[in-house]
Amino acid sequence: MPLETGKITTGKVKSLAPFGAFVELENGETGLVHISEVASNYVKEISEHLCVGQEVKVKILSVDENGKINLSIKKASENKKQNVKITRANDTWVKPVQEPMNFEDMLSKFKQESDEKFSKLDIVKKPSRRAGRK
Repeated sequence: MPLETGKITTGKVKSLAPFGAFVELENGETGLVHISEVASNYVKEISEHLCVGQEVKVKILSVDENGKINLSIKKASENKKQNVKITRANDTWVKPVQEPMNFEDMLSKFKQESDEKFSKLDIVKKPSRRAGRK
């Protein structure tokens, strides 16, 4: 069955590399999901988003004359909120996909986490000995 550009299909992650993931499609062919096509937000470490054996929906971006298949997870899941089913050995769990946050949300989250960390430090402000003296 020839692969059609733009078609969404499922596949299984076969291996991870620093630059992306190799995914085996339903028809047995293997394509590459570049690290920039894994998620809509910045991906520093691909293993934080994917694992070997995980089933993923991918969109076929292109198939070149040498048979190289370029895939995208990000474009396959656009406009769809979905959970990622992760299977390792005999364990299966569902990890919700997080929506990318805008700057204000990130700043608010950072401030909240920062305030919580400072409150845990239990820093008590002591009055200065020179307080009240001139």
